[in-house]
Amino acid sequence: MRPAQVIVPASASVADMLGLMSGARTTSALITDSDGRLLGLITEQDVARRIALRCSGDDVVSSVMTTPVEAVRADDFLYRAIVRMRRFGWRHMPVVDDDERPAGEILLSDALAVAAEQVIHQIDLITRGGSVDGLREIKAAQAEIAAQLLRDHVPAPEIQALISDLNRGIHRRILEAHLAALKDAGWGDPPVPFALLIMGSGGRGENFLFPDQDNGFILDNYPDEEHTRIDVFFIELAERMTRDLDTVGFPYCRGYVMATNPLWRKTRAQWREQLNIWGRRRGAIAVQLSDIFFDFHCGYGRTGFARELRRDASAMVRNNPAYLRAIEGELYGQGVALGWFGRFVTVSGKDAKKEHIGKINLKHAGTLPLVGAVRLLALREGVADTATLKRIGALREMGVLSDNDADYLRGAFNHITYLLLRQQLSDFSADEKVGNHVHPDNLSEREKDILVDSLKAIDDLRKRVHGEFTGDVF
Repeated sequence: MRPAQVIVPASASVADMLGLMSGARTTSALITDSDGRLLGLITEQDVARRIALRCSGDDVVSSVMTTPVEAVRADDFLYRAIVRMRRFGWRHMPVVDDDERPAGEILLSDALAVAAEQVIHQIDLITRGGSVDGLREIKAAQAEIAAQLLRDHVPAPEIQALISDLNRGIHRRILEAHLAALKDAGWGDPPVPFALLIMGSGGRGENFLFPDQDNGFILDNYPDEEHTRIDVFFIELAERMTRDLDTVGFPYCRGYVMATNPLWRKTRAQWREQLNIWGRRRGAIAVQLSDIFFDFHCGYGRTGFARELRRDASAMVRNNPAYLRAIEGELYGQGVALGWFGRFVTVSGKDAKKEHIGKINLKHAGTLPLVGAVRLLALREGVADTATLKRIGALREMGVLSDNDADYLRGAFNHITYLLLRQQLSDFSADEKVGNHVHPDNLSEREKDILVDSLKAIDDLRKRVHGEFTGDVF
């Protein structure tokens, strides 16, 4: 993006705004409300078509601006801006920060100059129609895009973030399609405002190729006597949404962590009470369920509901050290795939699947222990971010992790996710079941050495976390 040249309040006069645009030699002006949030947009086409013929210089800009205005966030992917501008024929688009205040603007000419022809092809692949068939094609195209980016040496976590963003878009489009279908079928609009929660790896922005579903709903509060009337709408919506997600390539969650389950479909007040129940009981099942929950992201609807729930969840865990110890107890059972003398621990035993014997499960014995330990420290310290690398960065800034430890853990996450993503792409291209098992013989000597160092760093973190939360000394 480039800096916004002209930002004026909605109360400014048209003459003042035009003077600023002329002085800056810019073709647009961003209009803000009294709190500095983006409210509208005026372009040179607006000047030619509306202002020059319909108003005087004393009129306020709020009377002639385009509102509401489409914008992208400063941390959005470039493809989002390109897609919207190409789709609507726009030449520029405002960029806002997390508080909806102008952060700059992006011109289509700038974006296309950055994006190579291959990138434009990829954008076309991942922005097809909103039908189930079109969304299924987007899911299939993800492997091609991920493979291309991996060949271009893009770090695996960045590819995961892109895949996660695409998957969130699929969730959103499926939900919007069914909201429209329900209205057409006579169900009407949602009886109360709501938000979609995407949990697990999707919430962290760390999806691999074919994640299963982990979702839920936050509903606005309503009287108890209205429950049957209101909940039946969201049951129907959840059933339609999860069915289509399964059809396009997000398998049903085997643990039933989906909005079709009443445990994951609650009002704001009920979610708050659920957090209190988890905090009081601290049983194994309660800990496992809440562990899935803590990485949630708002995928659609009232983002304020999700922010409120995040505040409630953070307050519950920070004021409940016994609950954090219970989480650590579950976490410590997740060992790393490293044995005596730096030897890899591979899958073995009579109960193991034949195709997995001799391989390392880099998810269960690699990323999960790292993600879990970092999450636990982040919960204790009140870190709001959910992405593992961002949590590591925040913990380093707070002094919880040293620069050296943070560097090792970032390197471990980057290396293991790279090996996993490469293996999944290999499985996919060979038309085999995509999984998380990597054979040591398929790694170079350098990759093995880095993997050993990575697993050691994760194991050291596990032991440190165990000691801090239990007082056990090794």
